[in-house]
Amino acid sequence: MSTMNVSLPESQKSFVDQQVAERGYASSSEYIRDLIRREQDTHKLRDLLIEGMNSPPAGVADAEYFEELRRRVREHEPS
Repeated sequence: MSTMNVSLPESQKSFVDQQVAERGYASSSEYIRDLIRREQDTHKLRDLLIEGMNSPPAGVADAEYFEELRRRVREHEPS
C-alpha cells in the first residue's frame, strides 16, 4: 500500500477526526479510503448511466418486462 500525506486546514482535520470518532473508523486513513471508494462508485454509476443514455432503447419497461427480470433473478438464487 502506498502512502500519501495530505495537508488540511485545522477545521477540516477536526471534521475528519470527528467523523472517525463518531462513525467508528479505525483511523483517518480508513475514513479517507472510504470517501475515495464512494467517489469511485459515483463515477462508475455516472459512466453506466451515460452508457445507458447513449445506447439504443431495449424495449418497453412495463410490468411484463419487470416480471421477466424477477423470474430470471429467482432462477439464479442459491437454494
